[in-house]
Amino acid sequence: MTGTPETASSYRPDALRLPPRGHGWINTFWVLFGVVALGGILVACAVYTAPAVISDWRVRAAAQPAREARVSEGKCSAKLVIHICDATLALRTPTGTVTRRVNYVFSGFHAGEYRVGVMADPARPDLVTTDLGLDRLWNRTITLLAIAGAIAACIVGALVSLVRNRRAASGDAG
Repeated sequence: MTGTPETASSYRPDALRLPPRGHGWINTFWVLFGVVALGGILVACAVYTAPAVISDWRVRAAAQPAREARVSEGKCSAKLVIHICDATLALRTPTGTVTRRVNYVFSGFHAGEYRVGVMADPARPDLVTTDLGLDRLWNRTITLLAIAGAIAACIVGALVSLVRNRRAASGDAG
């Protein structure tokens, strides 16, 4: 042991290595591809999930069990703690049959099947829903906002990173 002891102040890390130049357009393509893909997921949230949440908020106080209604198709799947349920609801009214597809996304721990009862506001039978959707309305709202917010944040972050990297690359070149 002839050398001097190494102290924290004498330690020098290896130099940082930057990614090789010349791949700027490929990286830009992949970032934009990711932004478009995430944008598609955000649009799907707005088209399939948000309308059911909004309509359930509108009928939650006056909804009653609808004995003339049926669930013609329904299935739920779980991914970790996120549950996705799709159902087609049919309600017979004096003016005809109202059919509505609903999509519920909520979080929580659950094993097994869900049983649902069809609910409707007598004044607004076109907004037919289920007791599952109404029981988990706050959960669905928070889950939708959290997922949409996280996706929007990823999109904004990717675009900001892309702009910063392009500016840095043009500043280094000039």
